[in-house]
Amino acid sequence: MSTLFLCLKIFFARLIDVSLGTIRTVFTVKDKHLIASFIGLIEVIVWFLVVQEALNATDNNFWIAFAYSVGFAVGTFIGGKISSKLINTKLGLQIILSKREESILQKIRDEGYAMSVINVYGKEEKYMLYMQINSKQYNHLINLINTLDKNAFIVVTETKIALNGYFKVIK
Repeated sequence: MSTLFLCLKIFFARLIDVSLGTIRTVFTVKDKHLIASFIGLIEVIVWFLVVQEALNATDNNFWIAFAYSVGFAVGTFIGGKISSKLINTKLGLQIILSKREESILQKIRDEGYAMSVINVYGKEEKYMLYMQINSKQYNHLINLINTLDKNAFIVVTETKIALNGYFKVIK
């Protein structure tokens, strides 16, 4: 078997098993243990086969190690991208507007977002919006906020559980 073919085989196998490993880790963190277990089964089978192939090779070890490493790096990147598309996360946002304008609140509501509005005091009195959204809504909401108030202070955290309340329906 040619070294190039072996390196490509190892690269693609690592890409697959590391992508699966990244996705499995995200599912585990999100308490999707059954899905994570199934992905882990496939991941380890692919990993075992590629390691066996790499260790049994008599070819130039540097290129095999390089293909193995690059497959790992690319698999991590691709696994992360796939995970962010597959898994819908809940986000909590705290937004302190730079100005106190009711029209900003109304425009956000008109887009279908719910919020709790709190009076906060720094140098001057402002509004703080507390919102829970779906991660797929994040870019839309951030763009909306930046359009309405480019100086708004925004803190985003991941929410484990959110119960009750109103959540915008994704279209």
